[in-house]
Amino acid sequence: MNGGGGGDRNKSGWYTAQEVRQHCLPTDCWLILLGHVLDISPLLASNPPHLARPLLEKAGEDISHWFDPTTGDVKTHIHPVTKLPTFYTPQGRFIHIPPPDRPQTDWDCNYELPWWKDERYVIGKLSQKTRLIRIKNVLTGLEAPLEVPSEETIREILDRYASRNSHAGSYTWKGISTAHDRIFMDMNMDKTLAENGIPDESSLFTSLGLAPDYHIPVLHLYFNDDLTPS
Repeated sequence: MNGGGGGDRNKSGWYTAQEVRQHCLPTDCWLILLGHVLDISPLLASNPPHLARPLLEKAGEDISHWFDPTTGDVKTHIHPVTKLPTFYTPQGRFIHIPPPDRPQTDWDCNYELPWWKDERYVIGKLSQKTRLIRIKNVLTGLEAPLEVPSEETIREILDRYASRNSHAGSYTWKGISTAHDRIFMDMNMDKTLAENGIPDESSLFTSLGLAPDYHIPVLHLYFNDDLTPS
């Protein structure tokens, strides 16, 4: 379910950390929380600024360390004064965190779920491993680098590339598959790079003392006769 803030939604629902970092404004605020990407822009707009501030200061970043991965709730500690369990917020009290000791006028408990458990704000997942690829348009000779989530299919990568070439669907996508004796072949659009026999070798390069992007795979685009709609 979408929270309804900034744009740049990916059809696949997978995001890179770099994509999330671009959304760091009060009106366009994304966060990473326990592997999910949240758009909390409408939440910030409807709450007191001083409670929104700790979240806005982390806009575009990962705040998973604020939370208990087992319960999905904000971490707790024993309050030094009351000696009772309370939410641990050294970065400052934020939206939906109750006052630790006494009622305050900014405390509004009129919500069904705290925002960190409300799926309305979840727009996708953070890629566990991104990959660098190059997309070469054989017709024009132009080549474009692209960072993509390893979880995305070739068709979903096409959707990303379409922002640079609105006719991306009018090309046959080819690559060298190590799963087929390094044959240059058509890509299965509904499979990932790895499933198409294009493995991620960055860890291997690193283990050999080479840069992880020592070799970046290339996908070649061959133009078909019919143009797709712009």
